[in-house]
Parts: sequence; C-alpha cells; structure tokens
Amino acid sequence: MQTLLSPQRAHFDYTHCSIYPPDANARLAMKELSAAINKHQNKHPEAAFIVARDFNHTNLKTVLPRFHQHVSCHTRGDKTLDHVYSNLAGAYKATPLPHIGQSDHLSLFLTPRYSPLIQRVKPAVRTIKVWPEGTDAVLQDRFKNTDWNMFTHTDLDQYTSSVLDYISETTDSVTTQKRITMYPNQKPWMNRDVRLLLKARNTAFRSGDAHAYSTARANLKKGIKKAKHHYKKKVEEHFSNSNPRRMWQGLQTITDYRTTKPSPASSDVSFLNELNNFYARFERGNLTTTTTTDMTPDHQPLTLSPTDVGAVLSRINVHKAAGPDSIPGRVLRACSGELAGVLTDIFNLSLAHAVVPACFKSTSIVPIPKNSNPSSLNDYRPVALTPIITKCLEQLVLAHLKSCLPPTLDPHQFAYRQNRSTEDAVSIALHSVLSHLDNNNTYARMLFIDFSSAFNTIHPSQLIRKLTDLGISSLICKWLLDFLTNRPQHVRLDNRCSSTITMNTGVPQGSVMSPFLYSLFTHDCRPADGSNTIIKFADDTTVIGLISDKDETAYREEVDRLAEWCDTNNLLLNTEKTKELIVDYRRNADPHPPIHIKGTAVERVSSFKFLGVHISEDLIWTTNCSKLVKKAHQRLFFLRTLRKNHLS
Repeated sequence: MQTLLSPQRAHFDYTHCSIYPPDANARLAMKELSAAINKHQNKHPEAAFIVARDFNHTNLKTVLPRFHQHVSCHTRGDKTLDHVYSNLAGAYKATPLPHIGQSDHLSLFLTPRYSPLIQRVKPAVRTIKVWPEGTDAVLQDRFKNTDWNMFTHTDLDQYTSSVLDYISETTDSVTTQKRITMYPNQKPWMNRDVRLLLKARNTAFRSGDAHAYSTARANLKKGIKKAKHHYKKKVEEHFSNSNPRRMWQGLQTITDYRTTKPSPASSDVSFLNELNNFYARFERGNLTTTTTTDMTPDHQPLTLSPTDVGAVLSRINVHKAAGPDSIPGRVLRACSGELAGVLTDIFNLSLAHAVVPACFKSTSIVPIPKNSNPSSLNDYRPVALTPIITKCLEQLVLAHLKSCLPPTLDPHQFAYRQNRSTEDAVSIALHSVLSHLDNNNTYARMLFIDFSSAFNTIHPSQLIRKLTDLGISSLICKWLLDFLTNRPQHVRLDNRCSSTITMNTGVPQGSVMSPFLYSLFTHDCRPADGSNTIIKFADDTTVIGLISDKDETAYREEVDRLAEWCDTNNLLLNTEKTKELIVDYRRNADPHPPIHIKGTAVERVSSFKFLGVHISEDLIWTTNCSKLVKKAHQRLFFLRTLRKNHLS
C-alpha cells in the first residue's frame, strides 16, 4: 500500500509505503521493496527514504547497500528483528520502549541526531585574486621591459628573493583582491532571485494565509526549476567550449561527489604551533649531522637552457595553489617567455654552487581534517605547499636524475617507473602466488607492511649515500642534500601562521622529487631468499612468502631482516596497521602460527585492500565485486541526480 501525505503547513510531501511480504519468499519481498525504492529514488534523488519493519530473516543492505541501519538494541528477546533503514548516515538514534498491547516486540522511539550542515560547519571566508581583462598582456609588457641585471647579486639568496619579490609586487599592482563568503550548504544554482522567492515563501508560511503560502510555494518551485535550468546550460556550455575541467567541476558540484571537509575549528596561533611541532616530531630523533665537505665535484654541473625553463613554465597548472612566495602559476605561465631568462640564471647558479635559495625551500602546511570530528593532532593531514618556481626546477632536476640511473634498479618497485602501474604490481603478486599453489603441499603468506609517516623519517645523509652508490654525480648529490636540509616550515590557516621551524629530516611531501627520492631510498630493500618477493609501490610494501612443505624459515627470516633494515634506515614499522593474509588451499591444513615483528603479533585478516583491489584469502573475487557493486550504487545515485537536473 502506498500513501502520499501532504500536510498543509509542511514544506515537503511524504510518501508512505507499507508492504506485507509472503512468509515463504523473502527474496521476492526484497526484490519488490528494492524496485519500489529505486523507482522513487529515480524520481526524487534528493529525498530522504526511511524503511521500517520486522526484518526477521532478511537484510535490506543486500539489495540497497547505501542504506544505513539505525537500530542497534534488541527488540525481541536477545535479537534485533526490527530494523529502521534510511539513506542518511547517523540520522537517528533508536531507544527501546515498552511493548504496545499484546505485541511481543519492543517499541522503538527514534530521535533525530542529525544537525543541518549549515549548523555543523561555519561559513568559509576566502580571499581571491581578481584578474581584470588584459592583465596578462600588462604583465608581459612590464617583465619584457624590466632590466633584470639590476637584481644580480653575489649572494644567491638575496638575488633570488629580490627577483621573486619584484614578480609578486608587480602582480599585486595589476590585480585586486576580493573577499567572498562560502556557505557549506550553498547550491551552485542558488541566485538572488531564488533567495527572494525563498524569503517570500517563509514569510507567507509564518503569516498563516494558506492561499498566499500555496502561491509563494509554487513560485519558489518555478524559480528553482528556472535556476537549475540556467546552471545546466552553463555546465553544458563548458562541454561545447572544450572546457572539460569546468564541466566536471559542475557535475561534481551538482552530485556532491566530493564534499568539502570542514576546516579546523580553531585557528589560534598556539594551536598552529602545536600542529607544526607535531609535524616536526621526527626532527628530534635525527641526531646525525649533515656535511658536504667530503663531496668533491666529479662531473660538470647540470646546465639548463632558457628553452628548457620556458617549456616547463608554459606547462604549469594554473589551478594549483601558490606556495609561500604567493606567486600564482598564472603569472609564471602567461609570462614564461619573459621570465625564462632570469629564472634560468638563478637555476644554473643554484646547480653550479650546489646551493638552494632559502625561499625555494620554504614550505607552508595547510592542515586538512581526516574526519568530520577531529579529536587529536594526528587527525589533521598536512598538505604541504611549496613555491611553484621550485617545482619547475625540481622537474628539470628529476628528468636529469632519471637519465643517470642504472638499469639494475629493483624490478619490483612499480611506482614512478615508466610503463608500470598498480595493475602490474597486483598482477605480479597474484601470479606468483597462484603459480606456487599449483604445486603440492604449498601455501602462501602475504604481509602488507604499513609505515608511520615514511616520507617524514628519512635522514637526508643516508639518502645521499645511496644515491652516490647508484652513480649519481657528487654535485647533484650535494645540491639534493642542501635542498633537503635547513628547510623553513610553518603551518598556515586562514590568515594566521605558526612560528617557523627549520627541518633537516624527511623529504617534503609537497615537492615533485620526494616520491621518486623515496623509491630510490628503498631500492636496496630486496629479498634475500628466492622463495620470497617484496612488491613495492612507493611506500606500500608487501612481503610474499611462498611456503613449501610447511617450512616457513625463509619467510620468517625475511620479515626479521626487513624489520632490521627499517631500523637501520630510520623507517618506523606500524605493527598495528600491518596485516597478514594467508592463502592455503590444502584440505588438512595445520593452524598457522602468527608472524611477529619485534615481539608483537601481526593481525591475520581474511581480506585486504591491496593497491585498490580487495584480495581474499581464498582468492575469490566476491569481496572485490561487492565493493564494486557498492560503488556502482553510488554512481547510480549521481546519475539519478543528473537526470533530475535534466543532464544526460
């Protein structure tokens, strides 16, 4: 039975569906219920759906995995038979109440615990640059007529900072700034006309005049429909004008594909200082001194041409955030020809003297909450912003580094290598396991290693020694050592900044070279026994032990060697997050004793998400397919939303 409820003084309509399924066919009942809900979701993708009934032997999540169950208490004896599902996570709290009449089920009282987004998240105030028409041409003309020789100085730091300050000041002189307020629940199609109609609807509702309220409500619906149609045409125009980036931004906004996480509640300087000290906590453990006196140049310095620098500048992504120097990528890209000469001179001086200007090494960290309710400093993910000019120099040095590497690098490192991907890593891992299991009396153990802040614990001196062993020139090694040491770092939030800390440990996560340098740092982490394989993709490391005749000696010794290697190289193993998966097809398999790392047992799991693929201990794809189905349901919701907005 389906009933449409339209309360006179309510802002919404309610559809009530009651289904009494046959006792003998629960699958058919779930099919009918799923079909009814999907029908209404297609028609009203933004509506709230609530399903409540006695689910004795069934589970609605088998057909609607995106729905959430709100009842956790027992409703009949020691069992939870009565369920309440909705498409809103954490929307209600269920409280048991006494029986009604002769019912043998407890009553349930559901209280809303959902607070509107506008109450949970404060409006964000942003300062944006406004680029008047013709700004690029004005900047090109000014930089073209600039005598860059007047900035030349024997001190590279002073030379570089004066050039960057001039570029920044010139940019500020031809642009303006504007402060905008962004509300968390603001829809992209919301305009002034809709706000006025919304205000008129609310005024009519408070007046108690039913006719006026009905008229105002109808006008609001028409206004919203018109505004959505206008926004839809705007998104479609981006596709017609060959601007897929803006088109995808519009589609993601309409569907809420990527919701913006709230900013930290406090922007007090003391809180920012605490965060900065927390991010620099590995600095205290670095007691080694970094010296460069023992490095004598054995090659000619890397020399860059204005053509190379100009090409890198012209490929800058103008949508990336500026670093501590506040020079936007748009200026560097638009004026690549005019700035290539002076920047080439600075780059070549830096490479020839193996000294990186301090302003090139400066880092601004923006803390982003990992969850909606951060409770500790570890709940804030550090997003590092470095100068865009520094990234350009890094790209040129990185290309030179790759050309100097020997062909004997670890073949099982699949990150940052040409023609390699996560699919290759997963395929190699599964192929080695399945091939081994074809033999009698065999099984495999897969240890998925987790490191704690792997990029932040590297000692630059150890990295430089390994690069020297790989044949990298001493001058480049000296430049890299200077690049990784004495790095100024501060935390920035809104318009406030913490005090500056000088870093000498780790590789900056916001830089271009850091991931590649990390892969070179771990190139000597290789298995000592042929029955073991170590698969690496950046800091994702997996040890695969192919066991025969119940002999796990080689595998356990390999794990011990890996733990020792981590201690030697200052990498911190996170045993709590490290997991082990055992694949054993034998019918009469003995219990498998757990593997221990430094005396702590590693948890054994039945499935693990390995580089985006869910692998089960039976190597059957049920778990992975279920995850894909759940993701497909999410995409169906997005398609319903686009259809509701007449986008196809």
